[in-house]
Amino acid sequence: MLRSTLATLALAVALMAGPALAQTAPAPVPAAPPAPPYGRSVTLAEAKVAVAAAEAEARKQGWFMVIVVVEPNGALVMSEKMDGAQYGSNDVARRKAETSANFRRPTSYFQEAVTGGTLNAIFTGALAIEGGELLIVDGQILGAIGASGGSGAQDGLIARAGAAAVK
Repeated sequence: MLRSTLATLALAVALMAGPALAQTAPAPVPAAPPAPPYGRSVTLAEAKVAVAAAEAEARKQGWFMVIVVVEPNGALVMSEKMDGAQYGSNDVARRKAETSANFRRPTSYFQEAVTGGTLNAIFTGALAIEGGELLIVDGQILGAIGASGGSGAQDGLIARAGAAAVK
């Protein structure tokens, strides 16, 4: 009797473990799209165009922003704090621009990665909040623009307006 009880118990355990053993591996993570190459550094004149376009969009929306433009290596070219913008946005806008330039991607890429459960983005020092965009001319990265002062989506709108102005 003990032997048949043990055999029944062993069979039950094996049957319950079967579905767990049959589970498939998680789907592979898709590769990041290829990043554009670095080019020359953004000029001060180009940075002024980007910041002016970003500021115009911020004023149109009624938002107070800090807007920063950096070279491909993350070195500061221009920083503007609109009247009424919060002080904490100075560092955040700069870090968004640096993240985009250093990793050759918009900061929204990292935000989406973290939202999807991939925490590697924040361990690399990347700022995973929308609002950092690349400045691309002729398919090459000249630098990046960062905006801070609103929500991530608002910051992203302002940074994209600035980036679109640089041709």
